[in-house]
Amino acid sequence: MAVTPGTPRLLRTLNDRSALNLLLEHGPLTRTRLGELTGLSKPTASQLLARLHSAGLVQPAGTIAGAPGPSAQLYTINARAGLAAGVDVAPHRASAEIVDLAGTSLGSATVELPRASALRSPARDVRAALTAAAAAADVAVSDLLAVVVGAQGAYDPVTDSLAYGGHMPGWSRPGLLESLHAELGLSVGVENDVNLAAVAEQAHGLPRPVDCFALFWMGDGLGLAVTLGGVLHRGSTGGAGEVGYLPVPDPEPSVRRTGRQRAVALQDLVGGPAVLRLARSHGIKARTPEVAVGRAIDAGSSAFLTELASRVAVGIATIVAVLDPDLVVLSGPVGRAGGLRLRDAVRAELHRASPLRTRIAVSGVQGNPVLAGAVALALGDCREQLFATADGSTTDPQHLRSTRRTNRSLR
Repeated sequence: MAVTPGTPRLLRTLNDRSALNLLLEHGPLTRTRLGELTGLSKPTASQLLARLHSAGLVQPAGTIAGAPGPSAQLYTINARAGLAAGVDVAPHRASAEIVDLAGTSLGSATVELPRASALRSPARDVRAALTAAAAAADVAVSDLLAVVVGAQGAYDPVTDSLAYGGHMPGWSRPGLLESLHAELGLSVGVENDVNLAAVAEQAHGLPRPVDCFALFWMGDGLGLAVTLGGVLHRGSTGGAGEVGYLPVPDPEPSVRRTGRQRAVALQDLVGGPAVLRLARSHGIKARTPEVAVGRAIDAGSSAFLTELASRVAVGIATIVAVLDPDLVVLSGPVGRAGGLRLRDAVRAELHRASPLRTRIAVSGVQGNPVLAGAVALALGDCREQLFATADGSTTDPQHLRSTRRTNRSLR
């Protein structure tokens, strides 16, 4: 479908952005084909390509033979015009991946982090991961235009701090983004790790777009990410989705026999330690909850899976009753280890507990979903910075970083 063109004087930037997005979507295009897709005349399309070439955003990509006459020149995105990086910081390790403007991975790395708080800071942790990834990609950290960091906590842009991050050594101090900007000299955003997993699910996991979905993260801890109309819902202080604190009925038989209803936190039912305890009660031994679930599936322990699914369904039933989402995705190490067997068991238990027939799915993202989400957001920010300069202003990385240094949070 053709994009309605604007006049070069008033809508030049819009036309340039449209052309760049089309080159990203379709790959190399001729001037004629780009004109057809944008609705621009041949002279205007030629001027547009000359402008983008001068700005360093497109480059020639060979020729293509067509109708009688000279071969047509192909143009493509200059993928090295901007680099972006995602970082996933856990309590004692950090992973980073660097991509070019086309989204091609150039290099990635995982580093172990010190356990002593005195040796840790957000900038040190992020720099360690970025330096290792930059070495693998054969680029310099200073070449990066945008970085997004996933952290196990809730970033509050008002206080510039990470809440619920006490288990992340050195990350609970105020001035989080301010210190990252000052010490790294980069445009940096910080996002909750489960929210990033939902971003990755939207970009790579869901077979088709959905208007509203919830991602239920199960690992050592619990988390929930919610997208409404395709937009992440973070809450007023960034704390939306901290479902580990959700009070739910205690399912212990001893409690039920007394007739006294007692509430426990959902974390105490399906958090990592609770999954391990439940597994041991069924004769399954493991060091991590995801291994325990995997062994239960291999052993055909339907009793364990049914009891675990019943606990998970208690939390999801509350979420479904409030949000009525199109879909709930089971993610995190435990959710992914449970796979289709756990999904089916959770769906059956949920349908017993709720009249709503919400679809349940397993994450479709391969690899590290938090890192994949961080890369997706960073790449979007990188493109936004570069495409905003497509009208001929500078694309020098140092200038772009300095003009964006005042960013306080992700858009």
